Amino acid sequence: MDTADDLGILILFVHPHPLQSRVNRALRDAVSDLPGLHVHDLYEEYPDFYVQADKEQAKIEAHDLIVFQHPMYWYSTPSLLREWQDTVFEYGWAYGKKGTALRGKRWLQAVSMAGPMESYSKDGRNRFSILEFLRSFEATAHTCGMVWLPPFLTYGTSVMDDAEIAAQGIAYREYLTTLREIPS
Repeated sequence: MDTADDLGILILFVHPHPLQSRVNRALRDAVSDLPGLHVHDLYEEYPDFYVQADKEQAKIEAHDLIVFQHPMYWYSTPSLLREWQDTVFEYGWAYGKKGTALRGKRWLQAVSMAGPMESYSKDGRNRFSILEFLRSFEATAHTCGMVWLPPFLTYGTSVMDDAEIAAQGIAYREYLTTLREIPS
C-alpha cells in the first residue's frame, strides 16, 4: 500500500488555449508545487495530436492519482483528451483479461464550466447535471478498474473575479492535498 509520501499525482492538463484561460491556468498554478505532483500539458506535448501511447502509459503507471483537468467543451472535453483516451487506454493494457495496468489507480475529473451551477440541472439551460455529462468518464474508469472520485467542479468561470479564482485555487489545492493523504 502506498503512503502519502510516495503517492504520485499526475495532472493531465488539457486546455487548447492555456494563455487565455484565467481559471484553468490559476488552478494548475495553485497546485503545481505540491510534492509528488506532476503537470502534463497535453496540448503542449502533442500540438499535432499524435499521442505516443507507450510514453503516456509509462507516465500513468508511475502515478496513483490521475487528474483530468479541462474546461467543459460541448458537454465533453477538448478534442485532444478524447484522442488521448482512445490512443492510451488500449485493450490488454487498460482493460480486458490482461489489461490490469490501471486497477486500483484513482481517477479525478477537475472540470470548469462557463455557466453557473443552476444551468446544469434538469430544469436548467443545459438540462442535465455535470455528473450526468461525466458518466462516460466514470464508466471508463470502472471498465479500467480505477476508483472514481467525486469531481472537482468550477462553475461560472466566465464571471469569476480574481478573488473567486484564487479561492477556487485554494480549494483545489486542499482537495488534492486531502487525496494525497488517503492511501490508495
